Amino acid sequence: MSEGKLKTAVLGLNDKGRLLLEAASQSEHFQIEAVADKDGKLAESVATEYQCAAFDDYRQLIIAMDSRLRGDSRCLLIAAGIYSCEKQIRAAMKKKFNILKLAPAARNFEEAAEFVRLAEDENVKFAVANPSRFAQAFLALRQFLQEGRIEQIFLITAVCAVGQQQHAAWQTDPELAGGGVLLRNCYQIIDQIVWNFAMPQQVYSLNTNQAGDRQQRQYLTEDTAVVTVKFTDTFIANLIVSRAFGPEQEFLKVYGKDKILTVSNTRFTVSDALGRVSEELEYDDDQLCRYRALLKNFALSIVSPDKNKLCSSARENLRDMAVIESAYLSARTGMPEQPGRILEMASARSGKTINI
Repeated sequence: MSEGKLKTAVLGLNDKGRLLLEAASQSEHFQIEAVADKDGKLAESVATEYQCAAFDDYRQLIIAMDSRLRGDSRCLLIAAGIYSCEKQIRAAMKKKFNILKLAPAARNFEEAAEFVRLAEDENVKFAVANPSRFAQAFLALRQFLQEGRIEQIFLITAVCAVGQQQHAAWQTDPELAGGGVLLRNCYQIIDQIVWNFAMPQQVYSLNTNQAGDRQQRQYLTEDTAVVTVKFTDTFIANLIVSRAFGPEQEFLKVYGKDKILTVSNTRFTVSDALGRVSEELEYDDDQLCRYRALLKNFALSIVSPDKNKLCSSARENLRDMAVIESAYLSARTGMPEQPGRILEMASARSGKTINI
């Protein structure tokens, strides 16, 4: 039965796009109508598997769905790079499609803010898929913090080692990608820090890559970054991210008066300053489980918004984008930058206050 389901298309059939598609196909809330990828043969193969239409042109997919499914609740799940579908996202919003975009929200803060304003003008949902928000270990961290079980937090340290993963050539181009590891690989960790604590007052960043000379480095996205942020005079954080070393790992540590919290995608640990563990929780949820959870939240926020709040709206994600924008600006100026000013300047340009 497809009645009452969101009529859905997936743009971009990379690994994450295929995972998003698999999770949506397993949900009672989505009816897969179409898939699209610039690789037409891949789109045809996947469409055969899911018994839906295939497109190698994102614009044609939106036109076809709009003409055939008028009056239905429709949504696009987007895994493709923004550079390849930015115009189509805008067109889809104007045709009343709800949008779920895999993080990052956009290539830069200004582009993300424009998407947010357009979605709100058109009264459609625009959400950012942050699967770590639905990881059991990170949810355990959030509950621990909300219950006030750690006092006087003064330091956060985080590591995101991407390892020697394959990445598309366009991801090294600043114009097409918007940024490197900070934007594309570290978004989840930054989101966890901002979501659970606050948007920092100041951000200082050093970015580099392994290019052979300085001139060449200027035309490539960063593959390594060290970011230091200040929340208050007594609370700071430090983040190291790179795809130049491995093994692949991602974790966050929170230091308080008498406790240290360590969290990764599958483990949450509480220890003291001497490393003695008092609590350790392990979880077996995987990426597919997290994608199913975030898709359920997205769908319910559309079909019954009064009862179900969207967990990761694009407007909320503007805080993450402001922090990342500040990091890139700091790497250029060599000075600490203020995410709050990014939000203030955006409000001044648009004539609307950006409240988050």
